[in-house]
Amino acid sequence: MAETEKKKANIFRRIGKWLKEMRSELKKVQWPTAKQTANNTGIVILCVIVVGIFIWVFDFVANGVVGALITLFQG
Repeated sequence: MAETEKKKANIFRRIGKWLKEMRSELKKVQWPTAKQTANNTGIVILCVIVVGIFIWVFDFVANGVVGALITLFQG
């Protein structure tokens, strides 16, 4: 029984140590400015739109090819 109580206290000490280390590391992080965040968000939105257009074009062409093949082999 004393062994399990010892492990529980050890777990709380490890959690406390982890929290202190995490706080120390978060102080070292260089957070982006609002301008950088807006710029990066704009780039991501633009990339999503471009990739969406490429997928839409590919789907349109593939649908046409498959439709042409179906009509070709049906008749």
